Amino acid sequence: MERVKLEFPAEAIIHRHPLTVRVTDMNYGRHLGHDALVSLLHEARIQAFAALDLVEWDMHGYPSLVADLAVQYQSEARWPDALVIETAVPEPNGKALTVYQRIMHRDGERVVATARVNQLLIDQVAGQPVAVPEQVLKVLAQARGA
Repeated sequence: MERVKLEFPAEAIIHRHPLTVRVTDMNYGRHLGHDALVSLLHEARIQAFAALDLVEWDMHGYPSLVADLAVQYQSEARWPDALVIETAVPEPNGKALTVYQRIMHRDGERVVATARVNQLLIDQVAGQPVAVPEQVLKVLAQARGA
């Protein structure tokens, strides 16, 4: 079986978001469901950008869209586990913002999942991706401590 294998770039962390698994996040296997996990990742990504005064629907004039998502599941989480989602955004290469996220138990001993999202910023008139605006690059570089 081919598996997704992601390397989380810890040097590019821009935000840490604590949360608790809710009972509504559980699936019939009595652990965190994949659909809920994607929603938690989205919430943490929005919070990470908001902490930098960036919003996905208006990144200095351009809305973003998710081009793809990869998730590597590594362990289970259950209600009411305390978790933290770390968000890392390395220096963009091309037009995409590549956002990595790592969901961990808050004690830091077990990784639940690692994910990668490629986001494109779109010129709504032309319907085409644009280069990441310089101001967005600057804010992300400052958050990374670069």
